Amino acid sequence: MTEESTLTESPPPVRQWPVADLTGTDFDPVLAELMREGPVTRIQLPNGEGWAWLVTRYEDVRAVANDPRFGREAVMEAPVTRLAPHFIPDRGAVGFLDPPDHTRLRRSVAAACTAKGVERIRDKARGMLDELVDELLQDGPPADLTASVLSPFPIAVICELMGVPAGDRHDMHAWAQLILSSAHGKEVSEKAKREMSAYFSDLVGLRENSTGEDVASLLGAAVGREEVTLEEAVGLAVLLQIGGEAVTNNSGQMFYLLLSRPELAERLRAEPEIRPRAIDELLRYIPHRNAVGLSRIALEDVEISGVRIRAGDPVYVSYLAANRDPEVFPDPETIDFSRSPNPHVAFGFGPHYCPGGQLARLESELLVDALLDRVPGLRLAVPPDQVPFKKGALIRGPEALPVTW
Repeated sequence: MTEESTLTESPPPVRQWPVADLTGTDFDPVLAELMREGPVTRIQLPNGEGWAWLVTRYEDVRAVANDPRFGREAVMEAPVTRLAPHFIPDRGAVGFLDPPDHTRLRRSVAAACTAKGVERIRDKARGMLDELVDELLQDGPPADLTASVLSPFPIAVICELMGVPAGDRHDMHAWAQLILSSAHGKEVSEKAKREMSAYFSDLVGLRENSTGEDVASLLGAAVGREEVTLEEAVGLAVLLQIGGEAVTNNSGQMFYLLLSRPELAERLRAEPEIRPRAIDELLRYIPHRNAVGLSRIALEDVEISGVRIRAGDPVYVSYLAANRDPEVFPDPETIDFSRSPNPHVAFGFGPHYCPGGQLARLESELLVDALLDRVPGLRLAVPPDQVPFKKGALIRGPEALPVTW
């Protein structure tokens, strides 16, 4: 049998994916259906034009994410079907670069994002978190855990890593929220992105001869050595700053899970030694986002799981689906703190692996330690189905997390 005859030449039907606002940690029922329909399906999202391939199997997701035959730069010129109502890629933004430019730009900040670079700010981060928990306990119950801890903590930490002065944190947070939301319209998001970009242009521009270890200093020094342009540095800084805010949503979902299933929180209190492994399992299980993230474009004809993807076709991978692949994660719907190995792809895979993955894991560990140990009676103040979740957001998470103790 020739290779040609094993390929699926009649493509699967195009499935509409309306992407409803989901609450709690419910897995998207449309994505679950698409996973059952096949390893490679076709979808149409609420915005953009046409259709795109969707890859859901763990091995296929990793293969596409790591394959140079699928490029990001070509997405800049293509009105690919997408979740976001507005699409605002900046020229030179790292998310839309392919190697070697992508490699060069990521290298400029690599030192700040490694395990060693992140450890540099562990003590400072723990101190900032202790102050927030002190205030929480001082004010007494009830409280909104999102407003009091889960939102200000990641903002303070990412600003520390970026080299943004404490006095500017409020502006950073306001801009990031407008950029991350699809609810305010294109003009509002674009204006916020321009303002954040102008801020980083000034901050990075002032540090061209810096020897500092924060991201703005590393970028400034790289611009000074003419390894990256100021425009590229600003694009990367904006991406990292916004990404730092995603921890608020991840940790919100994590604590929603732990508090709506009190037996999980009790186990982590009783067995602190299993917390790092438990956090990995929660990261695998949590549906971090709505729908899918950025697409890629096939640069030549490629076969995936017997399906021919033609040059020019847009392709999405679903890391959420990959994390529920039963071939890799037995009984994937179960939260199993003893799951080992746990090669989840919550932070992506390949060249575009999330540069903030180490930082997010550090923050999750500090939050679990501080809140479970220092607030032993911590529990939801309302029934789980009354916790409000964000609407019209690209990244999923609770709007507020009412707690008492």
